[in-house]
Amino acid sequence: MKKRVLITGAAGFIGSHLCDRFLAEGFHVIGMDNLLTGSLDNIAHLFPREDFDFYHHDVTKFVHVPGNIDYILHFASPASPIDYLEMPIQTLKVGALGTHNLLGMARAKGARMLVASTSEVYGDPLVHPQVEEYWGNVNPVGPRGVYDEAKRFLEAITMAYHTFHGVETRIVRIFNTYGPRMRVEDGRVLPAFFSQAIRGEGLTVFGDGTQTRSFCYVDDLVDGIYKLLMSDYSQPVNIGNPQEITMLEFASEILALVGNPKAHLVFRDLPVDDPKQRKPDITKARKILGWEPKYTRKEGLKKTYDYFKKVVKTD
Repeated sequence: MKKRVLITGAAGFIGSHLCDRFLAEGFHVIGMDNLLTGSLDNIAHLFPREDFDFYHHDVTKFVHVPGNIDYILHFASPASPIDYLEMPIQTLKVGALGTHNLLGMARAKGARMLVASTSEVYGDPLVHPQVEEYWGNVNPVGPRGVYDEAKRFLEAITMAYHTFHGVETRIVRIFNTYGPRMRVEDGRVLPAFFSQAIRGEGLTVFGDGTQTRSFCYVDDLVDGIYKLLMSDYSQPVNIGNPQEITMLEFASEILALVGNPKAHLVFRDLPVDDPKQRKPDITKARKILGWEPKYTRKEGLKKTYDYFKKVVKTD
């Protein structure tokens, strides 16, 4: 009998890549998504497979999957600023009610559950690079608070189920990730830069462009998640690429890669509560999981550009 894994947010960017990985590892994969921000295009290639099932379901409602479940990976959530500013209630509910429902299922079925947290739990950090012991600098009533606090609650209730009910849990804190299957109109910096450059528009740089991010290619992230799930470590672990870059430098790399002479830089005011720095300390991932990113940014951006060339409409 194949081991069975439930992946929520399966039609999303990261969720769909997780489905691919677990199928490659020999699991029977049950994907679940309400398609609020996910797309069936991301998993259309999986539907002919006998070892893949899909449930069109909202995890904030009661979740039922018949039969045994060995692992649950909770990746359902709006994840871009555009999404969670437009859907603040749904974002809070999937972090709170959705996590609660899935932890209940994990407890009932004796499954190990990994939850997707985020570097956003650190807010606009006063510690750099960010270590897992840092508690964060978050504005709970600011525009980003619905996502930040949903994920902080997700961590808290996950740890409560672990300590009080003995549920096997894992917590991954995901830093900026990129790769094929990102939504063009996602609102995050990489899809925005690529789509603007391909169309020959202005690349929107917020503030003076000195704020930093650290970009991890999706295959590296998925490998870290898989290793964390299979580990014995229940405290949060940062998974990301510690190669830090300013937004101005990043925009220049995209311009050089795309090579559209019409593309140029446009500067806009910095959004409210936008973090000035993002860089993971991945000491724990290296030591506990034996994991670190393998893809250089140059390699990852080339693969991602090949995808965006196909999906960005230039009419």
